[in-house]
Amino acid sequence: MFYWAAIIIILCAMLVLYRAIKGPIICDRVLAINAIGTKAVILIALSGYIFERPHFLDIALTYALINFIATIAFQKYREMGRLD
Repeated sequence: MFYWAAIIIILCAMLVLYRAIKGPIICDRVLAINAIGTKAVILIALSGYIFERPHFLDIALTYALINFIATIAFQKYREMGRLD
């Protein structure tokens, strides 16, 4: 059952990839990449559960924080032209 969930998440990430490529404005593209990153976090956590590797959850949380900070930093840079 969890294998099917992983396949569905990968298919959803491919649908979001269309928005990342075809987005009308840069903000749509950035948010689409953020959504792909979120799906990657879910896949890392799910694969940790499937293969009985609990330390994958730590890796998923770290990746989620990096994904969030990178998105906020890019949007701030886009709006203000600097990060300070």
